[in-house]
Formats: sequence, structure tokens, C-alpha cells
Amino acid sequence: MNDDLARAVAILQQGGLVAFPTETVYGLGANAEDPAAVARIYAAKGRPQDHPVIVHLAPGAALDYWAAAVPPEATALAAAFWPGPLTLILKRHARIPDAVSGGQDTVGLRCPAHPLAIALLTAFGGGVAAPSANKFGHVSPTTAAHVHEEFDADGTVGMVLDGGSCAVGIESTIVDLSRLDTHGPVLLRPGHISPQAIAAVIGQLPVAPDAAAPRASGTLASHYAPHTPVAMQPRAQLVETLARLRAAGRRLALIHMGDMDASGLHASLALPARPDGFAHALYAALRTMDHSGAELILVEAPPTDGDWLGVNDRLRRAAHGSSGIVHGLLNAHVAG
Repeated sequence: MNDDLARAVAILQQGGLVAFPTETVYGLGANAEDPAAVARIYAAKGRPQDHPVIVHLAPGAALDYWAAAVPPEATALAAAFWPGPLTLILKRHARIPDAVSGGQDTVGLRCPAHPLAIALLTAFGGGVAAPSANKFGHVSPTTAAHVHEEFDADGTVGMVLDGGSCAVGIESTIVDLSRLDTHGPVLLRPGHISPQAIAAVIGQLPVAPDAAAPRASGTLASHYAPHTPVAMQPRAQLVETLARLRAAGRRLALIHMGDMDASGLHASLALPARPDGFAHALYAALRTMDHSGAELILVEAPPTDGDWLGVNDRLRRAAHGSSGIVHGLLNAHVAG
């Protein structure tokens, strides 16, 4: 074990916080069986106490230690997709602290695919509760520099393990298997692993959540949001909006795919027109645009087919509550 890894394990054992890379985003980790340590995650992030965190496990960890019941569907999905970007929601074992689950009777479990995460979890020898390593509701971090940007000022994080840029770039798919008898599998959060891929393993397509579905990480209406307002529009509408806001002299940042006239803009970035490439670059792009000094981040709406489900989910949440911002900027110009 190298010195950095040994230090990270020691911090976790002592109840401290360690940020570490996964293939999705960087996580802010604490010993999942130490309620005081988990409470430090909530305090550092400013996270509501009833918003659960995901427990990260090393390959081969016993699910029945964490879950009161492990249905065959859970075993099959873990065999198919772990290590990887899939979180399973199961009934929580009585030994698992309430703090991990936001007071619910369920627990979210996943085994990340990043080699540094696997090394940390294996060396630690237990579960690490880890939401994304950012202040609550903000854009998730996909590099160690993003984590430092979020937490260096307050000193709440004991260590940041640098594992480079996250390969996937958006959070894991979350599937609820805690109510199979009554509801079947439920897709609580889309991600890199599609509903169709899940159905190919368990023979059932996950359904949309109902009002009684367990609360899960990253499922609030407003989430993954930069400080600068975000508006998402299809290309034809976006071109018109850009023209009008340019004419009004507004400071604009643009995230788009393919060729688009970016003249007169405060900042612009073209992302790959593939769902995996767009997802990988999205959060870093939002952070870059957030630092550009623009009044508004305009995003070209991606396609709506199934491969883009996770990306569209994150962008809708990032843009939540900003629907009137374009009209507000134009009206302010007219009034001025």
C-alpha cells in the first residue's frame, strides 16, 4: 500500500472524510458504519439529513451484510455490472446506521470501477458512504481540482485522492429493488447503464418511480446546478435566443454540439455529439462556464432517445427554476 492510500485509510478509520475518484464522479467518503463520520459528510456538504448517501463496497463484498434481503435480481445485476456505475437500493440491515439512509429502511449499494476507489475500499475493508464531493446541489466534481475548489476553504476534507478525470462523468444509475413484490424494479435515477441493459439481465424493464419510492441521491428537482443560471433549448430555438440576447448586449456562455456561431459570446464550448462523450465532459464544462463571468449559460438540448436519458436528466435538474431567465434578461434590456 502506498503512502497516500495508507493515509486515506487511516483518516477513514479515525472518522474523517476522504474524497476519492470513481468512474462516475468524485465521492466524499466516510466510514459507513460510523454515524458521527457520516454526519460529517452531511455537515461538510450542507446536505439535508433526510437525503440518503450511497455505500461504496469493494469487489466481492457480502451484500447480505448491508441488506436485510438480497433478491436474485440484485445478485444478477451485481454480477453483470459491478464494478461499475450501478447503485442498487435494497432493504437495509438493522446493523446499518440510519444516517446512511436518511432515516429510511433502505440502503443504496454500489461497487465503483475506478482502480483507486477499488484499492481504497479493499484496503479499508468496509463500506464507505460517499455522495458526490461537492457542496449540496452544486455541479458534481469530475477531477481532484474540482474537489479542492469546493472544500479547501473550509478544511473539512482530510484528504483528496487524485485519480485523474472521471471516465463516465455523470452519477450512477440507481435502481430500487426494495419493493419487487409490489412494484417490480424502479428506475430512481438514470445514468450510464440503461433501463434496457438492466432488463436484459433481470427480464424486467425498470418503471418510473411513484410517490412512495425511496428517496435517493441526486433526485431532487433542482440539482447539479452551477451558480450561473442555465437554460436548455433545442438548436433552432437556441440560435434565435442567441441572436436576441447578443443584440441586447448580454454576457452569454454556450455549451453546444457541432458547428455553431459563437461570435460575440463571453465563452463557448463544443462537446462531443455522443452520449458518452457529452456526459464525460458535461460537468467540467458547466464549471468552466460558471467561472466565465457570463450572466447565463445556454445549453443546446441533446437528443431525447434512450442513450441520452442520463445526460438529459442532469441538464433538466441543472436548469430547474431558470425557465424565465431568458425573458427576464430580454425584458430588462427593453426596460433599460
